[in-house]
Amino acid sequence: MLLNDFLENDLVDIKSTAAKNWRDAIKQSGEKLIAHQYIRPEYMTEVISNVEKNGPYIVIVPGVAMPHALAESENVLGTAISFTKFPEPVIFDKNNPDSSAQLFFTLAAKDPDQHLANISELSDLLMTDGLIDRLLTVQNLSDYKTLLDEENKKRG
Repeated sequence: MLLNDFLENDLVDIKSTAAKNWRDAIKQSGEKLIAHQYIRPEYMTEVISNVEKNGPYIVIVPGVAMPHALAESENVLGTAISFTKFPEPVIFDKNNPDSSAQLFFTLAAKDPDQHLANISELSDLLMTDGLIDRLLTVQNLSDYKTLLDEENKKRG
């Protein structure tokens, strides 16, 4: 399950400090992917540029953002998804109440097929009944592990 993968690959980042703004949040959401050499820092700059151009398309449902840029980016070195949770919602557009997010699932994919597979797997995960609300209550890594244990038990 994807939640296990995040933990096993050290791609979970539960922030205790709020992001300064949405650009800062996007940068922070890429930190684990940069640290583990899945992406170069420039990839997050591409994501920010795309949001500046196209609006907050990365907010896929209220509360959840999926930062990503083109699958063909030369700044992507490997395929992975990281999970970052901020202590309070990050507002992308003050005029659109549905454009804020607290849960960031940052995608990096080496090719379009992997990119689509990532999006599909993440979409399936997020459709798990009540999972988004439960992730919003996570305050630290220990909470995340507890949630993970509960989800794994449910799945048998």
